[in-house]
Amino acid sequence: MMSGMGDRFFIEGGVPLAGSLAVRGSKNAASKLMVASLLTDQPSTIENVPMSVEIDITRELCEKIGSTVSAVGDYEIRIVTPKVTTSLVPELSRKNRIPILALGPLLHRAGVAEVPVLGGCPIGHRPIDFHVAALREMGVEIERREHSYYAEAQEIRGADIAFPWPSVGATESVILAAVLAKGRTRIENAAVEPEIMNLIEMLCAMGAKISVREAKRSIEVEGVLSLGGARIRVMPDRNEIVSFATAALATGGSVCIENIEDWYLKTFLSHLDAIGAGYEKEGSGMRFFKKGPFRPDSIRTEPHPGFMTDWQQPFLVVLTAAEGISIIHETVYEDRLGYTEDLRRMGAYIEVSGVCPVGSECRFFGGGYKHVARITGPAKLKGTRIRIPDLRAGMAHVVAALAAQGESVLEEIHHLDRGYEKIDERLETIGARIRRVMDGE
Repeated sequence: MMSGMGDRFFIEGGVPLAGSLAVRGSKNAASKLMVASLLTDQPSTIENVPMSVEIDITRELCEKIGSTVSAVGDYEIRIVTPKVTTSLVPELSRKNRIPILALGPLLHRAGVAEVPVLGGCPIGHRPIDFHVAALREMGVEIERREHSYYAEAQEIRGADIAFPWPSVGATESVILAAVLAKGRTRIENAAVEPEIMNLIEMLCAMGAKISVREAKRSIEVEGVLSLGGARIRVMPDRNEIVSFATAALATGGSVCIENIEDWYLKTFLSHLDAIGAGYEKEGSGMRFFKKGPFRPDSIRTEPHPGFMTDWQQPFLVVLTAAEGISIIHETVYEDRLGYTEDLRRMGAYIEVSGVCPVGSECRFFGGGYKHVARITGPAKLKGTRIRIPDLRAGMAHVVAALAAQGESVLEEIHHLDRGYEKIDERLETIGARIRRVMDGE
């Protein structure tokens, strides 16, 4: 969905959400599967693709390179790149983090590549240096230009890569470069998120040789000479599941999310147990509901299988209603709690500091980063006007507005459209009083 920079949501809160709805495929997985298709001249079919702005940007990247992307059904695309017409893509109409992942595929297809610098949400340092250092170990020459990264490689070769932190993007970069590299690549301290497993599933269907030891965070890739096309289904979006589940809980409602499994939600569900929230299997889905007062909780965000950093924002809104003091310790991005200032204006009691609960064990310890939130509840939220700073903060603001008494106005909702397809229309189906006002109305 395209949205104007001046589009706004008007939300009348205080209404318990009720009913059922489906979640879309993961944008974080779907965009990577589209990039993986660039590794071959054969067509691939990707099912359960969310039609969000993030996918539009990735499609633009692929089409500039020479891909033909066509819709097969409502949420299914066919993508084929018989020939790379250009591997030099210094800029796109909009930015996201995806283009850096195209370096490996483009180098394999054309020997040179240029992609725009990272975009996305301003939530802290994106460890692009992990990508660059790993690819250099694999024989890639990379140059940072004013608005892009330029790379050359006569031959990409396997290497032993050990990350100082299990970065999702850097792990994906290495895998995408390693599948056609000469020799074997070993990745230690790799990210092992479910979305990465979805990418590996597609690559193996294309003919790649990849083995994973999740418990040891170890991935091994044996380079092959060529890859073919594949059919793959995008996994459900874990962030959408948590977004809708927390909206149900924060409003005191009861919502069934269809066709989801609990294996990629175990840590989230364990914290629902901790606060006394209700959830139960219902058919092929799961129902989330409030069954009594919420208890406080202490959460530390970590790479999978820990509590996902993208879950803490909407979950924090639920904790504002808990009876007692809760702690959220953000350890993935150092600057991801700025949105709490807006929640304070809505009546929440939140203190943000740089005092680590675990001291020197935290990689942000002593850095002056305000990455720990102390939430005192219960608080009664009231509607207000908010300018959304980024995608996940925006979801926290939506959940807070749905729970608050009175009307809230959310500006800069294009951030939400980047990650959620028609979120206002879908929330309306479960009782939300939300309306979109287009730019200029």
